[in-house]
Amino acid sequence: MAKNRTTNSIRNNGVLHAAGARLFAPVAAVLAVCLFFPFAACAANFTARLDRDTIMLGETATLSLTFEGGQPGNVPAPQVPGLEISNTGNSSNISWVNGQMSTVFTVTFLVTPEQTGEFVIPGMEADIGGQRIQTEPIKLTVNKPGSPSASQINSGSQIAFMRFNLPDKKVYPGEMIAGQLQIFFRDDAQNPQGLQLTAMPADGFTVGKMSQGSTERARIGDHMYSVVPISVALTAVKTGTLSVGPISASVLVFVNGENGNWGPFGGFFGGQQKQVTMSTDPVSATSVPLPSINVPPDFNGAVGDYTMTVNAGPTNIAVGDPVTVRVKISGRGSFDSLSLPSHTDWHDFKIFTPTSKTETSDGLGDEGSKTFEEIVTPENANIHELPPISFSFFNPDDGNYHTLTQQAMPLLVTSAGVTPIPTVAGAKTENQTPQPPQDIVSIRENLGALAQAGSPLITRPAFLALQSVPVIAFVTALVWRRRTDNLANNPRLRRRLAVQQLVASGLDDLNKFAAENKSNEFFATLFRLLQEELGERLDCPAISITEADADERLAAMGAKPETLNSLRELFQACNQARYAQVQTSQGLSALASKFKNTVSELQELNA
Repeated sequence: MAKNRTTNSIRNNGVLHAAGARLFAPVAAVLAVCLFFPFAACAANFTARLDRDTIMLGETATLSLTFEGGQPGNVPAPQVPGLEISNTGNSSNISWVNGQMSTVFTVTFLVTPEQTGEFVIPGMEADIGGQRIQTEPIKLTVNKPGSPSASQINSGSQIAFMRFNLPDKKVYPGEMIAGQLQIFFRDDAQNPQGLQLTAMPADGFTVGKMSQGSTERARIGDHMYSVVPISVALTAVKTGTLSVGPISASVLVFVNGENGNWGPFGGFFGGQQKQVTMSTDPVSATSVPLPSINVPPDFNGAVGDYTMTVNAGPTNIAVGDPVTVRVKISGRGSFDSLSLPSHTDWHDFKIFTPTSKTETSDGLGDEGSKTFEEIVTPENANIHELPPISFSFFNPDDGNYHTLTQQAMPLLVTSAGVTPIPTVAGAKTENQTPQPPQDIVSIRENLGALAQAGSPLITRPAFLALQSVPVIAFVTALVWRRRTDNLANNPRLRRRLAVQQLVASGLDDLNKFAAENKSNEFFATLFRLLQEELGERLDCPAISITEADADERLAAMGAKPETLNSLRELFQACNQARYAQVQTSQGLSALASKFKNTVSELQELNA
């Protein structure tokens, strides 16, 4: 406090007047303390900040907790309803400035909103060197994503955007249509990852399966875009105006840096990683009621274009015996809503609950077949046929109702008689005298020849070996369970095993691409394997590694200079791939061999 008051006095007065000469001695004492004890000037400080206070739904923000003047005794873990906050790692930095040591410890969190609105991250408290310090609350605004305008799209300023279209036709309740979602990626948006639809509201539609088509190319303005088409199955459930959207999605892409110098493989070489949020405009369609005239009596709401086949068997049975009836409905439409035609005139049959099986032939599930199988039993012998089976549906293509009919099938039913008890006929002689009745009658009088009994089971090796099978099975299950528990409680080990398996399969791909002289695929695979291996070794997300950070941390772990040089050469080869497309198969094989040796050396490091 004396230091602060003295410093303020000097700052306000400018120079010492003769009347204030008495203050010189305390000032000199404070200055001496600062010179000989530099650590006393390092005051503890705790701050929390967001890299941005306004984001779109589907984007993420980074929350940084910075502790100065010492390592905190506790690290707060903020929790806010509507926000998913996850720890992504920590870092520390120690520096000397003018003989004074400065310590900064930083913990970062990834903030992912689950809904739009305004959120407040409350103030957090931490203990630094015995001091309790609290931060101020932080406000985060999450807005609803909006679709770009036509001028923005034509100018090429959009890294990625989406469009959604519905077929230009009227829709009937129960009809399935295919909506078309198109995702556009600008040419300099490399290696899109983690595409996720964050919202797909649908009013009057149920959303079914999705099917991705082949990537196409399109020129918009002065830029070329890669177009990823996705078909979405939509089934109308009511009449009136139906709508889909706005659909929102997020994707992680690598975009070109300001200097424009980078290869096509990621953020090590001048580019940057960016989370892009996309949104479409809402699209509407008109649903009209089904016609109310000429409606078949057995119509149960099936909409589409179908055919029907029916078979039954066996057809020669007794009363109460089961007959299996199979009805297969094939064609195009919503198979989930199809039900078995009703049997209103099957009065003399007992009908059991049917089962069904659906088989589709396309990605959306609107083409294929649905097979119903039910068991029926005749209740009397006066039945001579299986009654007709009919199925009615509405075809939206021609706007008419149709009825498919299977004619009656002959059936032979016989009465179920009583089976007589069999009698045994024996030979009878005239001179045979009746034997007196006996209480015990022998079943077999001639027992045959006696055989010598074998050795007891307990003395047989095969029997003893068989008794060890449960023990071996128990020990095997115990070892497997302990290994499973070990993996479940050790995420680092799980990641290491997964990366080792990925690298092993990736080496096969590298050798294959090298043999086929596929340079682009080779370097894309090589870069991805390098990222995964470094991420596992350094225990951090693979996409967040920088080349300088990797060199520093690997050197601290004891990596050999030859290993670091090989790693840099592999990175440089990936970076130069865009500008040196001519690569021989022998050169690619040499790079694959170098990568294998480098990975072996990295895996020997103690993480």
